[in-house]
Amino acid sequence: MKRSDFWFFFPFRVRYSEVDGQSVVFNAHYLTYYDTAITEYFRAIGVDVVADAKTTGIDFHTVKSLVEYKAPIVFDQRIEVGVRVAHIGRSSVVFALGVFDEGEEALYATGEIVWVYTDQRTRKTVEVDARLRERLTARPQLAPAQ
Repeated sequence: MKRSDFWFFFPFRVRYSEVDGQSVVFNAHYLTYYDTAITEYFRAIGVDVVADAKTTGIDFHTVKSLVEYKAPIVFDQRIEVGVRVAHIGRSSVVFALGVFDEGEEALYATGEIVWVYTDQRTRKTVEVDARLRERLTARPQLAPAQ
């Protein structure tokens, strides 16, 4: 996985509370980084999943989370999490993620998150509608990550 595989990045600066006794980012925080970056990806493409879920009763459930660690990330390090939609199925969206040194090619971790679109009343899967599918595959011109 390379930095050029992504068009959207969200920046983080590792906080002291995120490191463990070995002074590296504790493993569970990678999923927080991924979740936050996906949320910001949705914001960047103009999709408000919270408002949509309140209106439609349809929301995503996470069904798979995968983190592959490549190199340690340490306190105060500036990183960027790249997000891209790797696949859209009938009712699922697969996100590919990469954690990079800020502005650099150094890859620290990769990830995969799978969401399934679900009717919140029945807990049954629902097809990803055309509007959402179009937004997820669009690549708007984004301002650089702050």
